[in-house]
Amino acid sequence: MTFSNFHQSLLLLGAQLVLSGWVLTAPNEFFYHNYQKGNGNKEIHFSGLKLYVDFSAGSSLVMFGGHNATIPCRFRYEPKLNTPREARVKWTWQPAGGRETEVLVAAGSNTRSSEKFRGRVHLRQDFPGDAALVIAEVTLSDMGRYRCEVVDGVEDKSVSVDLELYGVVFPYQHPRGRYRLNFLGAQQACEEQGATLATLTQLFQSWKEGLNWCNAGWLADGTVHYPITKPRVPCGGLRLPPGVRSYGRRHLHLHRYDVFCFSPSLRVGKVFFLQQSEGMNLTEAQQACQENSAEVARVGQLYAAWKFTGLDHCEAGWLADGSVRYPITTPRPNCGPSEPGVRSFGFPPPQLKYGVYCYKTDEEVL
Repeated sequence: MTFSNFHQSLLLLGAQLVLSGWVLTAPNEFFYHNYQKGNGNKEIHFSGLKLYVDFSAGSSLVMFGGHNATIPCRFRYEPKLNTPREARVKWTWQPAGGRETEVLVAAGSNTRSSEKFRGRVHLRQDFPGDAALVIAEVTLSDMGRYRCEVVDGVEDKSVSVDLELYGVVFPYQHPRGRYRLNFLGAQQACEEQGATLATLTQLFQSWKEGLNWCNAGWLADGTVHYPITKPRVPCGGLRLPPGVRSYGRRHLHLHRYDVFCFSPSLRVGKVFFLQQSEGMNLTEAQQACQENSAEVARVGQLYAAWKFTGLDHCEAGWLADGSVRYPITTPRPNCGPSEPGVRSFGFPPPQLKYGVYCYKTDEEVL
């Protein structure tokens, strides 16, 4: 075969691939090839157009709950287009351990959003190719992985980002003792405390910040872990180095452990302590908070106040779940261990006398 015949064969093969719908791809790029008729010399010409989709802020976005979130996504063409092309933009959301669901779909001036996000989301569209998703007043239930997908013709490409809130991870037990929660019970326990199941990333970050807990607990993906900063015999032995120990994935219904919950920072409201000279039983504590236009604080609210507002009280107080705890940011004699933390007295009989930790929203704070 002559060089000329070989060259023509390659051109013919390329034409067949394009006409068959085959398209070459590369990471974060779409290649569009426009087929043109021969120029009289039996030559076939191609012009390439690349579509790039990227997220400029990294793989995660961390913010305070209650604020508006803007999740960047942009697309562009190379070479630059003289006239705009209409691309379809689709945003999806996947909570930790859950299924991916639709958030918003936009094509030109037509936009639709899912029921969960309806009225709370829109595309920013500040410049050509801007496909950033804006979510109003994000909450715990909005955390998860968001995926921006751009479709132009038969091609599509996507990028993903994790939306997280500033918060605190805390261990939680059933009132009757350790290792009594299956996965669904663990989810419910966290929700009742104004929190959600912690992710492995959140637990790992808390371990780096000093969380040291020997009891194993559920995480959002159905696995069981516990964080150790000081190795000891009951917690895997002295020979194992510090780290987040794993039991792996467990049966969601049959196996029972404690749970690690994640509570966001307090954007509104405050936690405060009330005390009477003789203390209060649980019923009296609830009444005392109501008389102050407040409610008994939940465990997640106490942890958030301890971490983000520096709440520090050596006095034990009732919480909404019937437990008794107190927060220490500055360790001192007669206030428990030498490390900062939220101390627990467990779940004492409700007739015993303690103080109480109340929670009041900003609208009610004088």
